Amino acid sequence: MKPTLEDVQKEMLPGVITRDGFLGSDPRTLEAILQDDNETVRGLGLTHALIAAKMRALMQAGLRGLGTWVAVAPHFVVLVDSVRGVLPCPFLHEGTFPKTRVTVKNTRLGREITFTELNVHLIEAHGFYEGQGAPFRLDPPTLAQVLEISGPETNSAAGQSSGEN
Repeated sequence: MKPTLEDVQKEMLPGVITRDGFLGSDPRTLEAILQDDNETVRGLGLTHALIAAKMRALMQAGLRGLGTWVAVAPHFVVLVDSVRGVLPCPFLHEGTFPKTRVTVKNTRLGREITFTELNVHLIEAHGFYEGQGAPFRLDPPTLAQVLEISGPETNSAAGQSSGEN
């Protein structure tokens, strides 16, 4: 039997899976959070899969130096740390995710972002970036900017304008 969004939202409350939960101080329902973030991602010309793929690629590159900073072209440095333990997906999937924390610094922009292996799964499988005020909330426009993610729609628009000059 597939869990309802209400069942999943209960799993996301503080103290159920994590101390602080996944919803933060966000007054919206899980359904509203998912819809709003989905609209934002689509408005950026991106997909959840594209965002998760970039996050996963940077995480994999950073794993080469587990616990130390790793330079990743063109201008990122990545630190991957891991602590003992695993977390389940609050959407009640089977399996667990290592407690891996990834910090990506964009040296060109002078900005950084931190995410977990579970965040990558939540974005890829569920389009879930966590609620406003949650400790690991990832704002889609910020992710796109700091990780320099552009989608096919963004690339085709850029190609059209440069082709006209």
